[in-house]
Amino acid sequence: MAATPLVHPDLDGPRALLAALETTQSELDRHEIAKFELAVEWATAHPADGLDDAATIDGSEGELAIAGPGAPLVAEFCIADFVLAVGLTTDAGRSYLGDAVEIRHRLPRLWARVIAGTVPVWRARRIAAHTRSLPAEGADHVDKHLAPLAHRLSWAQLERTVEAARATFDPIEAEHRRLLAADGRFCDVDTTQVSLDGTMAVRGELDLADALDLDHALSEGAQQLADLGCTETLDVRRAMAAGALARGDLMLQPDTTSEPPRPTPTRRGRELVIYTHLSEGALAGVENTRSQVLVAQVESWCATATGPVTLRPVLDLTEHLEVPGYTTSPRLREQVLLTHPTCVFPGCCRPSRGCDLDHAIAWADGGPTCSCNLVPLCRFHHRLKTHGGWTLHRTGHRHFTWTSPHGRTYTRHT
Repeated sequence: MAATPLVHPDLDGPRALLAALETTQSELDRHEIAKFELAVEWATAHPADGLDDAATIDGSEGELAIAGPGAPLVAEFCIADFVLAVGLTTDAGRSYLGDAVEIRHRLPRLWARVIAGTVPVWRARRIAAHTRSLPAEGADHVDKHLAPLAHRLSWAQLERTVEAARATFDPIEAEHRRLLAADGRFCDVDTTQVSLDGTMAVRGELDLADALDLDHALSEGAQQLADLGCTETLDVRRAMAAGALARGDLMLQPDTTSEPPRPTPTRRGRELVIYTHLSEGALAGVENTRSQVLVAQVESWCATATGPVTLRPVLDLTEHLEVPGYTTSPRLREQVLLTHPTCVFPGCCRPSRGCDLDHAIAWADGGPTCSCNLVPLCRFHHRLKTHGGWTLHRTGHRHFTWTSPHGRTYTRHT
């Protein structure tokens, strides 16, 4: 295997390499500062008060608060051009632009240090994320006390100073946050991360009584599964019992006898829907997670399903379907959503199930309701296309070209 050639073959020895690294990092820092300044200029060039009367139409462009109270509002649709120019998603780009505006207008002392290069942009953004929720007086208080220390500030010190400012300048909100923090209960299922074996992580913080009851129910459920012949380990059976209890497949009867509790089936069951793709390699997948899973896992789900098992034949995602009229048919809608798992705007990751189905060529302009003309767009990018002057051209089965009002083009492959 041939060695990869050096990027800088003229550098000889550790000293030269370290010097080159320092120079490169300095250049990156300067470019990051320049980008931060340009972000503020971009926001300044798109003030909310520059919106014309058309902005009063429902669904059209509105004003957007991207920083804390007192910072200028911006025209909402300016976010789209900005995020594509800097290579960020819509949410990440909105946050970056908001941090720049927050520091420039509400933390001027910190801004001066960022521009001077004595506080890195990433560290200043961390501070801005904490001050955004403060009133103007509170942000100024934090800026006055922390800007001189920002280059070596600990995050614990930042949080203490921010909360002290909140208690002084916004005591009602401080008390509200205190009450929320006092109750740290939560229960979260991470549906965004699915393993190849078809498992997800569950974590939570429960009330003591609820936690003990759940632990008891899982132990009893695991024992019931063992009594029914399940040979899995205790941990696996407890995990299986959690799902069974959620569906009502296993219900614990009151222990009125010395006999062990028996499973009590209910009418609630797990419905299993399988989308069969016979095109593009006949890949097996589960649609609501957009992940591929092992065939053995699907077989297990089918074997343990207590509700109906539905096989939906999406026979060919490249098949051309068309319906008369504006409204899509259920089959056409399913085909479009399965073909494009997310909004088709560049960089947008919103799941298509939560998106609008838009006619790429407007229905009013003769665009048909068919496979090649329907695309999922999240509500923001749908409004951007309808009212923001952006145009969309479908250049392939899953390829799209977007053109901004400034004439810049961007491509997306779903």
